[in-house]
Amino acid sequence: MKSDQYTERELVQGCVQNNRSHQEILYRRYFPTMMRMCMRYTDDREVALEIVNTGLLRVFQKLHTFTFAGSLEGWIRRIVFHSLSDHFKKKNNSIHFLDVEDRDTPVRATATSDLYFEDIIKLVDMLPGATREVFYLYAIEGYNHAEIGEQLQMSEGTSKWHLSVARKKLKDLIQKHYNLNSYVG
Repeated sequence: MKSDQYTERELVQGCVQNNRSHQEILYRRYFPTMMRMCMRYTDDREVALEIVNTGLLRVFQKLHTFTFAGSLEGWIRRIVFHSLSDHFKKKNNSIHFLDVEDRDTPVRATATSDLYFEDIIKLVDMLPGATREVFYLYAIEGYNHAEIGEQLQMSEGTSKWHLSVARKKLKDLIQKHYNLNSYVG
């Protein structure tokens, strides 16, 4: 059975109805992308596999709530990313999920540890449309600027500009909402 023979809607409906072949197709369709995303945060393939499988299990458990308001892949990415975040919170590793800017003034570790993942996502959600999309695709989903440009039908330079704007706005939002002026340079 080919994975592209079903529309997203048909695939979701089949999964919600507990159709095992639809569930297998969904799993096979999205597994490679989710695995690549998780491998950005760990070099341990077994850990990444555990996170992806936990995330996809959550996807199947929540699939009945998917409203087709956005892309299915984006919705799945967000759930798997939450599993990724939960895994590292539980393991208490000092991995940072928000890479605001490698070239920015260093930020003390306590600044980001004061924020929960949900707080950061709320701040990202406050960004303007295209800027928010570019930030999610780059910082969370791991796309490069060429891929983002192709996906959002913009130039690579425009994608870089949106990312730069997102970083500046997030820095300002963090300072404003969490009074981290003493942490953020």
